[in-house]
Amino acid sequence: MDLWRLNIFVKVIDSGSFSKAADQVLLTQPTVSSHINDLEAHYGCRLIDRLGKEVAPTRAGQLLYNYARKLIALQNETESVMADYHGKMRGHLNIGGSTIPGEYILPAVIGRYTADYPEAKVSLSIGDTRQVTADVLSGTLEFGIVGALTKNKKLIQEEVTTDKLRLVVPADHKWAARKRVSIKNLLTEPFIIRERGSGTLQALLDSLSAADHKSGALNIVAEMGSTTAVIQGIKNKVGLSVLSTLAVQEELQAGHLKALPVAGLNLQRSFYLTINKLRTLSPLSKAFMAYLK
Repeated sequence: MDLWRLNIFVKVIDSGSFSKAADQVLLTQPTVSSHINDLEAHYGCRLIDRLGKEVAPTRAGQLLYNYARKLIALQNETESVMADYHGKMRGHLNIGGSTIPGEYILPAVIGRYTADYPEAKVSLSIGDTRQVTADVLSGTLEFGIVGALTKNKKLIQEEVTTDKLRLVVPADHKWAARKRVSIKNLLTEPFIIRERGSGTLQALLDSLSAADHKSGALNIVAEMGSTTAVIQGIKNKVGLSVLSTLAVQEELQAGHLKALPVAGLNLQRSFYLTINKLRTLSPLSKAFMAYLK
């Protein structure tokens, strides 16, 4: 067992395919399969279930995957620290973002960062707030940007920017021409929520609670696991939802959707730089944070 085989194993799980993983590591598919077979022989159990063209980790595979990501992150941190010792900014930086910062904020920062530090490679993982904070805690990610505060005392969070949430409706909806709607209006319409663990959902629930309304007051008709799915649900008249204006900017400009404030609800939320206070940040991390700030 070595880190190179573990890296290939992680690529297979992340991509869900032997062929895609082979493309990423510049090997043939049979060679990738051989490395996985070697790992399975070493641990004496099946690690991956072959499901036609797709793959999925077994229970043992999921356990190995979690530890392999930690080992790879530690290896990357080691390379970065040793490069910094020689006065170079080189290495692999693993960071995370919840949906909105991960898809609409961090890519632009990564572009500027890698232009200034061409020998630095950045991997961006996108998940909900709960997943990103869990990966920061485990050491898989050096830091993350998320849309909700956590009560975990092992994490340090610092506000880096703000975001506006709005009630998003189809362009032909009966409220589309209004300047705002009331909370009472909001509670009467079919509503789509994000999955539990989403910072967007938590921000909405906190706003409702501050206005003396519980989440059960919403007329929830669907729960969806991504902002993109919610947007499609709104466009196809499944229901309305509260989303970041960053996420629907193109749809608003195209005239497909309308975004309205809700009178009585504070729908401004913050995004937080989230780090594990028990871990030493790499030089690459510190430089990236300077860009954020």
